[in-house]
Amino acid sequence: MTRYEKKILEIITKSDGHMTADQIFEMLRRCCPSVALATVYNNLNKLCRAGLIRRISMQGMPDRFDRTARHDHLVCQKCGKLLDLHLPDLTARLQQQIDVPLLAYDLKLLYICSDCQKEKQIYPERK
Repeated sequence: MTRYEKKILEIITKSDGHMTADQIFEMLRRCCPSVALATVYNNLNKLCRAGLIRRISMQGMPDRFDRTARHDHLVCQKCGKLLDLHLPDLTARLQQQIDVPLLAYDLKLLYICSDCQKEKQIYPERK
């Protein structure tokens, strides 16, 4: 594992949030000022392929990166706020419904966060 891979993995595993590549790049530049954004993307892709981190994709928003510990996500459909949910593992129940081996699943529950709900109350004409 390269030093950049190690450092990126460390940044993600220590993070409470779900960081974008740009956010990871900014943090990595603090200790490695000469790092290029392309290097961050390349290493994120390698870490995802190796199963050491997890990519969270949402339509219209930049990918976010997360630890691989089993959990699901609550996603605000307006602003993209992402929260961890710790629900019971559904793998066995899902596997009963399909005829091929289930490798993994990614459950994202959509909602409107309280900040976005408040904004709508302040500006009710917004959609």
